[in-house]
Amino acid sequence: MTISDLFDAAPAAPSPAVRVQELHQLLHHHAHRYYVLDAPEIPDAEYDRLFRELQALEAAHPELLTPDSPTQRVGGKVLDGLMPVRHAVPMLSIETETDTTEQGAQNFDARVRKALGLLESDPPVEYAAELKFDGLAINLRYERGVLVQAATRGDGETGEDVTQNIRTIGQIPLRLQGCEAPVLEVRGEVYMRRDDFESLNEKQREKGDKTFINPRNTAAGAIRQLDPALVAQRPLSFFAYGLGEVQGWSVPTTHALMLDALLAMGLPVCVERTVAQGAEGLTVFHEAVRAKRDTLPFDIDGVVYKVNSLQLQQQLGFKTREPRWAVAHKYPAQEMLTTVQAIEVQVGRTGKLTPVAKLAPVFVGGVTVTNATLHNEDEARRKDVRVGDTVIVRRAGDVIPEVVSVLLEKRQPGAKVFTMPHSCPVCDSVAVREEGEADYRCTGGLFCSAQRVQAMIHFAHRQTMDLEGFGDEIIEKFVEKGLLKTVVDFFRLDQSLLIGFVLREEPFLYKDGEVRLKAVKIQKDLADKLLKSAEKARTRPLAKVIHGLGIRHVGEATAKDLARFFGTMDALVASSLETLQLIDGLGETTAESVVQFFTEPHNRSVVTSLLEEISPVAPANAERVRVLPFTRLLGCLSIKGIGAVTLTRVAEKFSTPQSFLSSISPDEESGGAPEGLIYQALCAPRWSRVLDEIKSLGIEWGAPVRESEDQALPLYGKTVVITGSMERFSRDSAKEYAERAGAKVSGSVSRKTDLVIAGPGAGSKLEDAKKLGVEVIDEEKFVRFLTISGVLQ
Repeated sequence: MTISDLFDAAPAAPSPAVRVQELHQLLHHHAHRYYVLDAPEIPDAEYDRLFRELQALEAAHPELLTPDSPTQRVGGKVLDGLMPVRHAVPMLSIETETDTTEQGAQNFDARVRKALGLLESDPPVEYAAELKFDGLAINLRYERGVLVQAATRGDGETGEDVTQNIRTIGQIPLRLQGCEAPVLEVRGEVYMRRDDFESLNEKQREKGDKTFINPRNTAAGAIRQLDPALVAQRPLSFFAYGLGEVQGWSVPTTHALMLDALLAMGLPVCVERTVAQGAEGLTVFHEAVRAKRDTLPFDIDGVVYKVNSLQLQQQLGFKTREPRWAVAHKYPAQEMLTTVQAIEVQVGRTGKLTPVAKLAPVFVGGVTVTNATLHNEDEARRKDVRVGDTVIVRRAGDVIPEVVSVLLEKRQPGAKVFTMPHSCPVCDSVAVREEGEADYRCTGGLFCSAQRVQAMIHFAHRQTMDLEGFGDEIIEKFVEKGLLKTVVDFFRLDQSLLIGFVLREEPFLYKDGEVRLKAVKIQKDLADKLLKSAEKARTRPLAKVIHGLGIRHVGEATAKDLARFFGTMDALVASSLETLQLIDGLGETTAESVVQFFTEPHNRSVVTSLLEEISPVAPANAERVRVLPFTRLLGCLSIKGIGAVTLTRVAEKFSTPQSFLSSISPDEESGGAPEGLIYQALCAPRWSRVLDEIKSLGIEWGAPVRESEDQALPLYGKTVVITGSMERFSRDSAKEYAERAGAKVSGSVSRKTDLVIAGPGAGSKLEDAKKLGVEVIDEEKFVRFLTISGVLQ
């Protein structure tokens, strides 16, 4: 045999396409062994080598990159927002059995037997019993075995597209094993194991970042992140437990067999499940799980019973929006005994004083509880909680610890009744209880350091100034050390103040075997992040700045109303109570709160200094309030003896206060007729000031109609849907420009849709538009349209 013969006899190297498929199968197999079965067959280094080989092949042959490739798990594009997804089959909730004893299982079985028309002599109903996971419900859509979409439950009819984030969860297969069905929707729960949660918080503490509250909220918050790379850093897990839409797959005859089939496809299914016979079998399962609940590696809040036969499920059907064939049998809220070591009063951002019971540490509902709110003085007295008392503590809703009751028989002699202090425990300012309210409030305003911390945390929040990186711990430490005295100081920080700043000291095991305190300091990367974040926040929308000031009763919606009405912060600061009450939907209480805030000299001083550092972006002209109905002004006059009918008649006759004032004769001015009384009221100094304020704001009086102006807008009366990603705009910006052009922007495509603006990655909405014959344009054409029509300058 010649050397040439040897080469000819040697097996040929596989083509790139064949090798890519081989690598897909290998990596999917080993990922399943690692993430689902917890039984890896190869070391991590070998898996990484195979992964890098696949990356190199896909880089050299981009046409071989497919959605189910293992390389597509992490690193997707940062999303502009979570897009709505309408579920083909609604994700309905199931009924909760309120009786948490074994009787609850018997109640459910009795209802099922009655609905099926079974007699006592008939055999027991067969049920599938499983755990009720404490996580986030998810719908996974597989087409021809490939994961194409993942969506949250939402309201049951419409959820949010979280496909890129779900791809980062190693337990969820990108391709199903042995399933090529045209459509198979798998439903399940994304959750976080307790040990993973503790490890995550430990890493947060090491980095000096804020720790997370509980596994459920952490998992849910991760899935709704806009950056998949951040999601990939959270150790999330998944269990499958049901189906959504199914096309072209022969569904097994029972729920238990269906779960077995999903497991065979590579989907993780919880082993803590059983097939039970009748109420007795359900009771046994309920008690067995109750006994091991605290030892499970994840949180649950009950168990779920389902009629096992899918045929019987169909026969039983639904009542309202809940299946008759399933029920959630919860356990009693976990309660433990502990003692009250002290009762302290905390001061919130708005000055609210809240009594808090400081407890001897106790493990309740999966977490160690040391504090429990007593809400207010009335609640504390109703429960009669005193220092030294033995109390029952419960995590209400598995989240908020509360004192349920006091064991009076264990009360120590001489225990003193709790009373709320009449001065602020932080700044010693007077604490007052407002009429009709249950809460005491500190009158110290921003002088109170406790309120200052909370006010700055609110100012930095994502919904206000979005000062990324400024977490609670950093803000509290900066306030403590004097780096942040007012919100203005966010914009006066520099690297010399930040780099090397000591956040805290932690015990650290050194090489010599001794444990000593080690300082956790701010490094250059974090300092740069904080400074960049503050720089970016200098040009936030005016509404965000107003909301960020923390004015009592002024939330996000009210802040937008104030921004649209006044246009500038200076105009808002100078506004009168009467002018504020002219804003549609702004009540007297809120108006008074705004005036009180800006009447406080310290607050005015802070706002003045803040405006030297930032440049709030005013609302677009199209968003500003331009016309005020004269009837609204007349309605605020509150003239005794003049009712709504008279005011409406005057408003219909005179469309503006100016035309009314100029039409009144000298005799009418001083007379007692309604017109004369209205005239006198409008000429009073406070209402004269209002007329001057409205004029300075560029607002006209008259009927609130802008129909003729709106009709001139290029997209007036059109319903527009925006889908896919945009290169020039964020999704919010694209929506804003469409609205400026007069369009109504909708989240879903229907027969009423006039136009769809589709960017790269547009999915089902684009398909819906094509099916319905709706006009579709791309971003480039949209920009050209906005430019030609003058909307985009």
